[in-house]
Amino acid sequence: MPGREVLPSTLRRSPEKAQRTWEKTHDSAVETYGEGERAHRAAFAAVKHTFEKVGDHWEPKGRKGPSDRQAEGGGPGRRAPTAGGVDANATKDHLMEVARKLDVPGRSRMTKPELVTAIGKANDRATRKARGD
Repeated sequence: MPGREVLPSTLRRSPEKAQRTWEKTHDSAVETYGEGERAHRAAFAAVKHTFEKVGDHWEPKGRKGPSDRQAEGGGPGRRAPTAGGVDANATKDHLMEVARKLDVPGRSRMTKPELVTAIGKANDRATRKARGD
């Protein structure tokens, strides 16, 4: 199934470049692995190298590169927890800015790992709200 037809809602609300990245990677992964979860994971991994999830959509990152430990050296043999689109490798200042944008309560007292977790939860809430869940 072409990537445009299975484009996740968070990407439908994102810049065209993020959509194209997901679609091209998804379509290539379908040719290699077949339709399904593996193709979707590959497509999201490609998006996460240049975009980060902020609320219910994806925004360009200030730098290219892996967004969390799983993306740094993943693969089927290594399963580290993923940050769910949060750029866990970003600076604490950047994470504070994202948390401020998402109005995360108590952010000024949070450590960097706590910010990553709180932003992830705020992103999930915003996505559910945008989907009407």
